[in-house]
This record gives sequence, structure tokens and C-alpha cells, in this order.
Amino acid sequence: MKLFLPFLNRAPRVAVIRLHGTIATGARGQINDATFAPLIERAFKRGKPAAVALSINSPGGSPVQSSMIAARIRRLAAEKDVPVYAFVEDVAASGGYWLACAADRIYADKTSIVGSIGVIFASFGANEFIAKHGVERRVYTSGENKSQLDPFRPENAQDVARIKAIGGEMHEVFIDHVKTSRGGRLDPEAALFAGEFWTGGTAEALGLVDGIGHLVPVIKQEFGEKVRFAIYGPRRSMLKRFGAAVFGDALAAVEERALWARFGL
Repeated sequence: MKLFLPFLNRAPRVAVIRLHGTIATGARGQINDATFAPLIERAFKRGKPAAVALSINSPGGSPVQSSMIAARIRRLAAEKDVPVYAFVEDVAASGGYWLACAADRIYADKTSIVGSIGVIFASFGANEFIAKHGVERRVYTSGENKSQLDPFRPENAQDVARIKAIGGEMHEVFIDHVKTSRGGRLDPEAALFAGEFWTGGTAEALGLVDGIGHLVPVIKQEFGEKVRFAIYGPRRSMLKRFGAAVFGDALAAVEERALWARFGL
């Protein structure tokens, strides 16, 4: 007599991690390691997933948070011997592409925005404005470079050179991450690391993504029509859902809007 055991021969399960939003610490971004660490850990460790899929829609943000999240995903993928797929929605640019490169294979829509492999620092200069309005800036430091890049003082060439050097170091780390992830798939003749971005179709030709495709059909093609999906993503409180416009950080909202706007979104 053959026993029927419903838990045997079940369809494979794929964990889906939703990485949607800007990348920054605390309330300034939707994606950061503090928020996503427990979700990523559960995605890899709960049961035995056949794969982990990253659903990515991000214009970028903090290189540190991008690096920490990507490193966590790669560590767990190696520990659990689980393949990782990334699926780009509207955009995976800058830090968003850094996250995508944590996957073994990357897919995008033909009209997705992909790339922007670079580092940017943005500020403003208001020294002439405050001088015109009779405002005097008073700053006292115990280090000659402590107030570098002060937007209320005239720009200093040494400060600019210093911040560009720091950006250059970060850029090299980003480039190394992409090269390590993509290997020989990258077009050796293309200028991929100058901060440009492309549509998904062009990104495929350049080797930045592996194919054109969407999460559900690609995963079903890989693991069968009966594949099960387990979704992992942060839950927003009722206050954040309905009161963000009133209680949120206005400056953070402006910064986030500027990041998306760079890609026409």
C-alpha cells in the first residue's frame, strides 16, 4: 500500500526579495541593510528555496548600503548554494545596478534603464545669496579641513580635489564589483564605467544584463509552471502609508525625487 504524503514532491519554491526605492540609511531611503538584513536572511534560510529572485526598481543612493546588501546576498548564496536571479523593472541604476550585480543572472525589460556605473556628490552654493541679504556665516573648527564643502562659503579648489579623489576610490570599488560579477560577459570595447545608462535592450548587447525577461515567466521557464513564490519586502506602518506627506522628512523627499528624475521617472 502506497501512502500519500502531501509534503513530498512539492513544487519548487523561489524566494522573491523586493528591492524597490532609493538606497540610504534610516528614513532617507527605502532600501538599507538594517531594514533588509533580516528579510534577506529569511529568504535564503527559510526552507530550501530553489532560487532567490531580486525584484529591483531603484535609481541608486548610498554606495555603502549598496555594497553591504550585495555582499550579504553573495555570502548567503554561497553558503546555501542557491542561485540568484535579478529582474530590473523601471530602473537599476548606480546603486540599483550594484544590487543587480549581486545576482548570477540579470534580466530586464527592453525599456528598463540600466547602468549609471559611477559616483556622484551633489551640493549647492549659497554664499552669494546670504552675502546679498546681509547674513554672515560664522564657523569655528579645531581642524583646518573640518568645514570643507561648506555650501555657505565660496568653493575651495582643494576641497573639490579631495572630494573627487574620494569619489574616484568609490568608483573603482564599484567597477571591481561589476567586473567580478559580470566577468567575460561585458563588452570589452564599450565605455561602460563613465556613468552612462542604457535601455535594457542595449544593456543586453553590452553584457550588463543576460537577457530580456520578466520575473514570473522566466522563473516558470526555469523551475516549472507550478513553482511557488514567497515574497519578502518591508512592511510600512499605517503612519508611513497615510501620513508620510505630513510627517515625512521634506528634504529626504526632495533628494529622492531628484534621484528618480535623473532617469525621467
